[in-house]
Amino acid sequence: MKPKLLIIDDDEDIRSQLKWALTSQYEVFLAEDRTSALEAFGVHRPQVVLLDLGLPPNPAGPEEGLKTLAEIRGMGASAKVIILSGQGEKENALRAVGEGAYDFLTKPADIEEIRVVLKRAFYLSGLEREHQEMQRQLKVDSFEGMLGNSAPIQTVFNSIRKVSTTSAPVLILGESGTGKEMAALAIHRLSQRKDGPFVAINCGAIPEMLLESELFGHEKGSFTGAHAQRVGRIETAAGGTLFLDEIGELPLALQVKLLRFLQEQQIERVGGRRPIAVDTRVITATNVDLTKAAKEGAFREDLFYRVAVVVIKLPPLRERSGDVALLAQAFLQKFAREAGKEKLKLDPKALAAIQRYDWPGNVRELENRVRRAVIMSEGSRVTAADLELAGAGSAAGPANLKEARESVEKEMVLNALRRSSGKISRAADELGISRPTLYELMEKLGIKND
Repeated sequence: MKPKLLIIDDDEDIRSQLKWALTSQYEVFLAEDRTSALEAFGVHRPQVVLLDLGLPPNPAGPEEGLKTLAEIRGMGASAKVIILSGQGEKENALRAVGEGAYDFLTKPADIEEIRVVLKRAFYLSGLEREHQEMQRQLKVDSFEGMLGNSAPIQTVFNSIRKVSTTSAPVLILGESGTGKEMAALAIHRLSQRKDGPFVAINCGAIPEMLLESELFGHEKGSFTGAHAQRVGRIETAAGGTLFLDEIGELPLALQVKLLRFLQEQQIERVGGRRPIAVDTRVITATNVDLTKAAKEGAFREDLFYRVAVVVIKLPPLRERSGDVALLAQAFLQKFAREAGKEKLKLDPKALAAIQRYDWPGNVRELENRVRRAVIMSEGSRVTAADLELAGAGSAAGPANLKEARESVEKEMVLNALRRSSGKISRAADELGISRPTLYELMEKLGIKND
């Protein structure tokens, strides 16, 4: 659809000439006085208005035009009103600009000049409307701290609403950076356990020798260094929710103990002699294929069926059409406010680069890039260079066979590292090479495993 333009002028010849000249670019509506102008504006809601100040019943003075300006501004603050004024009316035109008009043109205006000013006004109006829509979405469409309008993420939100009314164990699947902990926290907040604790633990981030004590606690003197009794995370989460991230990294011996807890709702601390009843809901998450791990003997099949009573799969950001711009705007507002740069905006080219980029690190990568961009930005707008996305989506290919081979190798290594959450051994196995070879390849390709 063409952008809408309203022309208000008491001279029929001028109205006809302007409509003839502009109708190929815009959907043009005409009005000859304040009454017809306000009626047309209310019905059609144009983004831009061309307004002659000299309107009947007093075409020799500016008052009727200024009243029209004020009422249009009141009806739609985002509309851009461009004043058409005679040679001797410059002061009145400036007065109109002071009262909210976007710009003014002196009659007789050159049609090319009009086209330039209109193009700029429509562009600015579009940006402001887009920003207002973003603000509306940020206020209305937030779901327990999670944002998104795309069909895949809305399906996730619906699943969270349903499962939060139960105490069934939930397994959350998704690539690294998709927001698995936020989804678990949303389930907790919407459940009857919302007043209880939410306790999160990353099973892959704690050494195996300490993980049992971390989860189940220990009694005083149960091992060297156990100088006092310690309550584990499962007990700490009593009455609330325990979130076990990277459940696939749990050692087989601890998988047995976790399975027993899920079956009996009882634990034994390390070195303990008596069972302790604990009322804790367990939500787990992973970015690996537990079905495959179970077939290979790396994950107990009976535990899989216990933790995966309900499975929620989080979509990667690249599959959430339209959400990346909304998330980028939300992160920009957050970090700009923290940095005291509240007026910072996203440059249109930066937004285009964001939408072209594949986001292998998902929402976490987007958040980190925007945070860095806010810190590094020097002007009033965040650029693609600030986001380190200046070359994103470039159609230029590799210059020769060596560059093409290295490009493919780099993409395969990065994908393997992403799927393995940065674990070198697992990434090397997936690529069919040894750990030393993978380290050499990463050094050659300039890949850092952060």
